[in-house]
Amino acid sequence: MKVAPRAYAEGLDKPVQYVRGVGPYRASQLAGLGIETVYDLIHYYPFRYEFQDRPQTIDSLMLDVPATIIGAVQRVRFRPIRKRGLDSSLQVDLMDSTGRARIVWFNMPYLRDRLAAGQILRLHGKVGVDRDEAQMINPSVEWLDSGDDPTTWNTTRLVPVYRACEQLSSAMIGRWVREVLDDALPAVEEPLPPAVLGERGWLPRREAIACMHRPTDETQLAAARARLAYEELFLMQSAIALQRQWGERHGRAPELVTTPLIDQRIRKRFPFPLTKAQDRALDAIVADLKQSRPMARLLQGDVGSGKTVVALYAALVAVANRHQCAILAPTAVLATQHFHNIEKYLAGSRVRRCLITGKTGRADRARYLTEVAAGRMDLVVGTQALLEENIRFASLGLVIVDEQHKFGVAQRATMKGARAQGGRGTGGGRDSRDWLMPHYLVMTATPIPRTLSMTVFGDLDVSVINELPPGRQPIFTRLVGEGDQAEAWLHVRQRIAAGEQAYIVYPLVEESDSLDLKAATVELERVRHDLLPGARVGLLHGRMKKNDKQAVMNNFTAHRLDVLVATTVIEVGVDVPNATVMVIEHAERYGLSALHQLRGRVGRGCKPSVCLLMSDSGGQTARQRLEVLCATSDGFRIAEEDLRIRGPGELLGTRQHGYPELRVASLVDDVELLMQARDDAAALLAEDPNLSKPNHGCLRSELRRRFRDKVAFINVG
Repeated sequence: MKVAPRAYAEGLDKPVQYVRGVGPYRASQLAGLGIETVYDLIHYYPFRYEFQDRPQTIDSLMLDVPATIIGAVQRVRFRPIRKRGLDSSLQVDLMDSTGRARIVWFNMPYLRDRLAAGQILRLHGKVGVDRDEAQMINPSVEWLDSGDDPTTWNTTRLVPVYRACEQLSSAMIGRWVREVLDDALPAVEEPLPPAVLGERGWLPRREAIACMHRPTDETQLAAARARLAYEELFLMQSAIALQRQWGERHGRAPELVTTPLIDQRIRKRFPFPLTKAQDRALDAIVADLKQSRPMARLLQGDVGSGKTVVALYAALVAVANRHQCAILAPTAVLATQHFHNIEKYLAGSRVRRCLITGKTGRADRARYLTEVAAGRMDLVVGTQALLEENIRFASLGLVIVDEQHKFGVAQRATMKGARAQGGRGTGGGRDSRDWLMPHYLVMTATPIPRTLSMTVFGDLDVSVINELPPGRQPIFTRLVGEGDQAEAWLHVRQRIAAGEQAYIVYPLVEESDSLDLKAATVELERVRHDLLPGARVGLLHGRMKKNDKQAVMNNFTAHRLDVLVATTVIEVGVDVPNATVMVIEHAERYGLSALHQLRGRVGRGCKPSVCLLMSDSGGQTARQRLEVLCATSDGFRIAEEDLRIRGPGELLGTRQHGYPELRVASLVDDVELLMQARDDAAALLAEDPNLSKPNHGCLRSELRRRFRDKVAFINVG
C-alpha cells in the first residue's frame, strides 16, 4: 500500500522547493545558502541596497551611465547560445513615448515565460548602445501594473541586493522573496517580550522584515535594520544566558580543593616562578574548582604568556583530588607539543599520563582506553579522538580545551557534558554518581575582542594573562616592500651566521594555477641556493607524514637545521628559543591575528627577535593593515582590527562556534545594541528563568527554532 505524501503546511515551515518557480533543483542550491523553508527565505536579508533614481525617458539616456527607464514590451525574442559561459539570450524591445531601447538578458531563460508583449516594465542598468539604439544588458527588472496611476512610478527606489552564488542570482532570490512575503508575514510572530518592545521603541517584527525587503527610504531602512540587529543579539544573549543558567542549576561537579601542600608540590614542578598574571588566573581557577558547580572559564593569553603552565597546574589539582583530567587540542601537532611539555615538567612524577591521537597505534590505544576506563590513567592528552564514544573515563574531573573555537559546539558539548562511569567520592562525602559534569577550562592564544567574547564565549567566565614571563624579548616587526627585500635577506643571513635560526613561511604548499603566490615546496631550493646559501634548510608542511614532520622539528629544535621553510603549520605548538627570525611571504594574504600568531613563534628566548612581513602589494588598504602589526604587539588591539576588517567567522578561523551567523547585526558597529541586548536578556531571565510566562511563549519558540539544532547543550523551558 502506498503511503500518501506529507501534506506540507502553507506557513513558514513550508519547504522552499514548493515556492512557485523554485522546484527541487533550485531548492538544493538555496540550501547551500541556508535557505530551506519559507521562514529561511524571508529572513534572508539583502546585504546592500541599490539606489535607483527617478525614471527617465529613453531619448535622454547617456552612454555608460546607470539609469532607470519605464516602458512597454513590444517584442520578445529567445535563442539558445552555444558559446563558452553562455547558454541563452533573451531580447526585449522596450518602448516609451520618446523612443525604443533594446534589453538583453544572458543566461536567464526563466524570464522567458514571464515576459510578454504589452507588459509595463521598470528597468535599471548601465546604458550601452547597439546599432544606434540604447541598450541595457542584464538589468534589474520590476513588473508594473498597467492599471496603476503612472505618477506613482516616478519615484526613487532602494532596491535590495541579496548575496548570491554561481547558480543563483540576486534577482532570482529577490523574486522568490516577493513571491512569498505578503502571504508569509501574517504568520510571523513577535519574539520580543512586550516590555522590551515597548521600552526600546522597536518596530514590530513583521513591519521590520517587510521594510528590509522593500524599504521606501533610508530612514525606514535604518529603523528596520536596528530592530532586527537588536533581535539577533537579544536572542543570542538569551540563549547563552539560558545555557549558562541551566548548567549552574543542574550541573554538578567534583569539589577539587587546593591545599597549601598541593600548591607547594605543584609549583615545585616548574623551574621558574609564575608571573602575577598567571597567579591571578590561578586564583580564579582554584576558586572555581572547589565549588560543586562546574567551572566554565576561558583563559586568554597572548602567544608565550604561559597558559600551558596554568592549565597544567589546574590538571594537577584534579589529579591530587583523585580525579582524571583530559586535555584536548585541535591538531595532533599541538596535542603532541602539549604532551612533550607536560613530560618535561612531570619528569619523575607518579602522575600517570598518555597521549591519544588518530595516529596512536592500535595496541597502545586499546591499552590506554582500558587504563582510562579503569581509573589507572590520571592525565590524558589528545585530539578529537578523545570525543569518540568508545572512550570512557572512570572519574573525569576536569576538561581542558585548547583553541576551543576550532571545535564544533556539539563536540565541545560532548566534553563539557562528559559523565564519569564510576569513580570515588570527594570532599563532603558526596558519591561521584551524584555529579554529571567535569569542570571546564578553555585556553586560547587568539586574543578575542570583548564583543566577540560576549557572543561566542558568552557562557564562560574570562581570565586574561596579560604579561609575558621574565626574560622574553620584544619582537621588532617590519613591513618589507619589493624594493627592500635584498636588504632584508642580508639581515637574515647575518642572523644565521651569528648562530641564530629562522622560519620562512609561505601561504601555499605547492604552486597553484589559480593563485599567483609562492609555495613552500617550490621556494625551498631558491632559499637554499640563492637567498640563504650555505644554510641548513628543512621543509615542514601539513601534508607530510607525522613521523617526517616530527623528524624535521626535532632537527630544527636540536639546531641541526638553521632554517625552517614552512606553511602555517607552525602557527601553534612550535617552541624553539633560538629561533629569532620570522619571514612571512605574501603577508597581505593573512589575517592580522594569524600573522600575530606566526610572529609569536620567535621572541621565545633571551635574544632580540625580528619579524619581516614581505609584501609586494601596492594597495593602501593592505599596507594600513600590516602597519597595525608593526605598530603594536597588543594582541587585543590587533584582534579588534581583524574583527573590523574581516568579521567574526574569519577571525575565528572557522564558523564552528555553533551559533547562527549574524545576518543583520555587526559585532563592530553594533556594540551599543549588544550591551542593551545583554542587559535586557539578563533582566528578563532574572524575572522569568524558564520563560514560562504566557507572554514569553513566542520568545521560547523562536529560541528553540534558532538554537536547538545549533547548540547541543541548550535547554529552553
